[in-house]
Amino acid sequence: MRRKLRSPLPQVDGVDATRLRLPPDGGWATVRDHLVERLPQLAPDRVDEMLRTGRIVGADGPLDVDSPFVPGAFIWFHRDLPDEVPVPFELDVVHRDDRLLVVDKPHFLATTPRGGHVVQTALVRLRRDLDLPRLTPAHRLDRMTAGLVMFVVDPRSRGAYQTLFADRRVHKEYEAVAPVDPALRLPRTVRSRIVKHRGVIAAREEAGEPNSETRIELVEQRGDLGRYRLVPRTGRTHQLRVHMNRLGVPIVGDDIYPEPRERASDDFTAPLQLLARVLEFTDPITGRARRFESRRRLESWPGHSAPAG
Repeated sequence: MRRKLRSPLPQVDGVDATRLRLPPDGGWATVRDHLVERLPQLAPDRVDEMLRTGRIVGADGPLDVDSPFVPGAFIWFHRDLPDEVPVPFELDVVHRDDRLLVVDKPHFLATTPRGGHVVQTALVRLRRDLDLPRLTPAHRLDRMTAGLVMFVVDPRSRGAYQTLFADRRVHKEYEAVAPVDPALRLPRTVRSRIVKHRGVIAAREEAGEPNSETRIELVEQRGDLGRYRLVPRTGRTHQLRVHMNRLGVPIVGDDIYPEPRERASDDFTAPLQLLARVLEFTDPITGRARRFESRRRLESWPGHSAPAG
């Protein structure tokens, strides 16, 4: 098994250095020439400055503007961070031991860095605030969904816990608030083929072999709204949102389904009414049964704090 190369650069405020592998072939004379072409979002003068100040390093140390291009070599550097609007909600720790950290993530906070969300992510906040630089996610929850997310504290245990999720050996329950359709027969299991294309915000269902499955139950009704228990057996992108929309009862506060709508980056009102309520599994290291429950409540359904049934 090939060992992962360790970055020669330390984290900065919980953010890892970016690692790039140079192409196995190409006509660039220097690393600088390649980076100017490969990273058009960085002005050539900025690339030069980073090289002159030793901010771009290879396996043998800092590179400069004249460092030759070496096919297949790895380089590391810290990207300039995007301007981010602070997410004004806290992460609550549900459980912490030497191997695992389970937190209750608020709405609007991404799990891991991606695109324009880097510092304002659960992973970076936790690494910095809890002094856990080697913390890694066991799975991910999308930015607009609140609730339980599990991280691995001990790098030696990372594979065991990540495999739990990959092999679908974690029982997950979600809670959602959505309209009630009297003609919709519940409970039911929804299966479909969901496809998510890079650069397209919405996932879509297509004909073909199903790759997603969700059990949907109506737990309680108040007027035209209902509180639903959603139990996914698979983990496709936006799966719960797609399946609820397919049934004609899109989740309250959904900015994508049935139709995408713009939201300002500093608009933290009317969050998606979807909560990752329960994580349950057999610990792959200790063999113990583990069950974690969110302490959060959906604002459209006040007064409820625990799973029904």
